[in-house]
Amino acid sequence: MTNYWPSSAYQTLKISPDNQLLVTDDFLRTYLLRPELNLVPESCAAEKALHQCLMASPRTEITASDIAAMADEDIRANYQVWLRYRSKLLAASSLENFYMGLFEGEGVDVPPLFISQLAQIFVRHILSDAPHPLDARMGELFFRPQKISVLDDGVVMGADDEVVSRNAQAGETGNIMDLLKGKSMMMRSIDLDVLHEGNAELYWSRDDDYDLAVQLNVGQPPINHFSRLLEKWVDHFLGVKVRITPMQQITDTKWSWHVGLDAAATEILNKLYNEETLEPDELAKVICLFRLDFIDTAAVPRALEGKPVYLGIAMNDEKQLKLKPQNLLFNLPLAKTS
Repeated sequence: MTNYWPSSAYQTLKISPDNQLLVTDDFLRTYLLRPELNLVPESCAAEKALHQCLMASPRTEITASDIAAMADEDIRANYQVWLRYRSKLLAASSLENFYMGLFEGEGVDVPPLFISQLAQIFVRHILSDAPHPLDARMGELFFRPQKISVLDDGVVMGADDEVVSRNAQAGETGNIMDLLKGKSMMMRSIDLDVLHEGNAELYWSRDDDYDLAVQLNVGQPPINHFSRLLEKWVDHFLGVKVRITPMQQITDTKWSWHVGLDAAATEILNKLYNEETLEPDELAKVICLFRLDFIDTAAVPRALEGKPVYLGIAMNDEKQLKLKPQNLLFNLPLAKTS
């Protein structure tokens, strides 16, 4: 058993008999220890009292006067956001139920950071305690933007965007993807810690560092592991079994449905579906396409039985892949249940 991503707060949650995640007091406390809410030397007496009260009992009802009594305007605003978030968490039957409810209605009123943290927790839960290291590394795409680099030989590399930016600012390596150019894949793997089948166990000693790059070309193991994780993501939230296959291009003349797994891919797939002309630089943004087939055919409306759904991931203008895993949950053509 591997306790990877220990900072995710996954271990503070309980698991229900139907494999759903349940909010605990310890889970709520993890938010109180974040920089946005944790005490600092400058904290006023009212802030200290409120924080200590919530640490002792995280579900305690807090009044508007409790918030107004704190001197720091930013802290007051942070508490208002967290209390609204807490209220919705506690009203939901499970963490999964809360997550699905976030994207229904008129808009998401939860900080993007919280949504990313939840995605990490769900991936951790779905993968369980003994996944393949490449499953875990590709799971990072669900909650951490990736910096994409396409090398001269067509190799597509992904590295954690925050790590790349931090290294560049520190002047240590610049853009670490630049160092890949002109090297063989073997040399890349050795010099730049590119995770692959041969060194996959390296991941477990650096799982919370997010500093391992991966190759994202069709036919390479990482993208296959990503496909399996997408299948598990759908099954866990929707209870629908699907098969997802990476592909180079869509040649289906009877293309019926598609889902972009990020904003850039959504725009490109929409244009392709509508037979709009795409410039070469737009097409070059596509990282990978996928074909999704329903194993549970009863989950699909009769008009779409036997027809695949096409998926895609793409980089944006800043060469980032910003996955929106919720797209796969809300945009599939599922039959309505009574």
